[in-house]
Amino acid sequence: MSAASVERPHEHRPLITEANRLMDRNPGYRVEIIGGQILVTPPPDGPHAVALTRLMRPFIVAGLDDGESRVVQGVGLWLPTGSEDYAIPDLSLVDADFHDHHVENNCYDPVCFRLVLEVTSSNYRTDLRDKVKAYASAKIPVYAIVDRKHQRLHVLTDPAGDEYENHRPHSPGEIVTLPGSIGADVTLDVNEVLKAGLPRAN
Repeated sequence: MSAASVERPHEHRPLITEANRLMDRNPGYRVEIIGGQILVTPPPDGPHAVALTRLMRPFIVAGLDDGESRVVQGVGLWLPTGSEDYAIPDLSLVDADFHDHHVENNCYDPVCFRLVLEVTSSNYRTDLRDKVKAYASAKIPVYAIVDRKHQRLHVLTDPAGDEYENHRPHSPGEIVTLPGSIGADVTLDVNEVLKAGLPRAN
């Protein structure tokens, strides 16, 4: 277990203060600080939400939302990449006692995260580049990306420094088994996940 940092008043945290102002003024937007930069993401579209729901099911069926772990959406992850850095992954698999690892600003210590998952939106470059470095630096064991832009499911494992030693993109038609280190065997049908995230034709 790692000790949580002492929460400081926000007037001494200028980026966090501004990020929180932006969230208050733009309900539904996701505001994160990565590499000392404030990132603002518009609310996700319907297919993004459908893909996220589809992705939750295999984790829940595998029993990972009971016992020693929880499947959660939109929980803040405190990052070691800057004094005020944090991200809000679309989906996370966390230890059941994650509440005991609160750091500040509704964010939790990376030590309690087993997996984070992002479903790309208009900010797909952030998920594919900046967050790879951020999550690797935080030593998140598994990072999965549903890349709707390029129709791939990326699975990154074995963080080392600010990168993952193993990065495997998967194409439609593949069945992907996630590392057993997350606590159970979870398989994802790449075609099903990507199809759920496709925009509907008008």
